[in-house]
Amino acid sequence: MTKFLLSVHVLAAILAVESITVAASMFPRYALRALGGAGGGEGEGAGEPSSDRAAGIAALLHRVCRAYAVAGVAVPVFGIATAVQLGVLTDAWLIASLILTTIAAGLLALVILPRQEALLDRAADPSDRADGARRAAARLAMLTGIFNVLWATVTVLMIVRPGSTTGA
Repeated sequence: MTKFLLSVHVLAAILAVESITVAASMFPRYALRALGGAGGGEGEGAGEPSSDRAAGIAALLHRVCRAYAVAGVAVPVFGIATAVQLGVLTDAWLIASLILTTIAAGLLALVILPRQEALLDRAADPSDRADGARRAAARLAMLTGIFNVLWATVTVLMIVRPGSTTGA
């Protein structure tokens, strides 16, 4: 049973969290482009999509983040079930991982997804396109980077498991 739980936990982490980190990291660039900003290129001639196409891409990336955030709930659920089976639920590395996971989930649900939605709303309103868009996209990119670092730290803790009797 432990191998099954661990397998589902790892697969859910790879599929859900990786999808969120990639989509969330790409979102600010396309949102900025949709708002009429440069978004990383020097105009549409440099291989950049039009602002309408960029808005569609940003909306798709936001939907990916939302959908995989829901699916990502399986990661801690199966992780905790695996920890119970292994008898490591009170180990410091696991508690630290759970705290970091909670912070990352809160950052995603309470900050990143709402800010993505706000940028999409701004892109849909022609009168509100350029005002502060670059700053808003930059802040979102920074917050997404923090989210990604939190998940990278959790991944390292899951691999290294300091003090664990099951670690390498």
